[in-house]
Amino acid sequence: MVSTDRLLAFAALSALLIVVPGPSVLFVVGRALAQGRRAALTTVVGNTLGSYILVVAVAVGVGSVVERSVVVFALLKFAGAAYLVYLGVRAWRERRSLRGALTAPTAARDRRRTFREGFVVGVTNPKSVVFFAAVLPQFVDRDAGSAAAQMLVLGLVSSVIALTCDSVWGLLAASARDWFADSPRRLSLVGGAGGLAMVGLGVTVAATGRTD
Repeated sequence: MVSTDRLLAFAALSALLIVVPGPSVLFVVGRALAQGRRAALTTVVGNTLGSYILVVAVAVGVGSVVERSVVVFALLKFAGAAYLVYLGVRAWRERRSLRGALTAPTAARDRRRTFREGFVVGVTNPKSVVFFAAVLPQFVDRDAGSAAAQMLVLGLVSSVIALTCDSVWGLLAASARDWFADSPRRLSLVGGAGGLAMVGLGVTVAATGRTD
């Protein structure tokens, strides 16, 4: 099992990196501005689960392949970037219908779609790929039992921190959106801003990161 000192050290490092806004945080904020509190929190849950899938992949050895292969990493990065742009464009196109969405009941199908979109962004997040593949193994004690089990525990700690931090970001952004809801025009503007933020995030993810 993971020793307490390693667990605390990894938790501190995870918290430091998670607090700094990355693709996941910016996506949640954009979703909160475009669709509100419930969509933001559903996105956070899906995003966190997607990120934990990366932990599982690293634990079974897949993560090292992604981290070391330029081609695989690039494919994953551009797939995630393209998906973010797609979601941003859709949010921009639907910005004028946000007023009705505030009072309409949320269908289970819509929640599932929001969850699925958050999951895809989480599992294709290049920042998480690099972090879990390159950093997570460094906190494993080879003499303390199963390395895979230790990685899963460490990853769970990181996921809990991310779930908490991203939820706070989402709630803060959704609260700002609620103020704009008093005016249909302002709400349309903030919904469009959320869509543009996701498009910009997708472009940024595609243009930055590891190239060799």
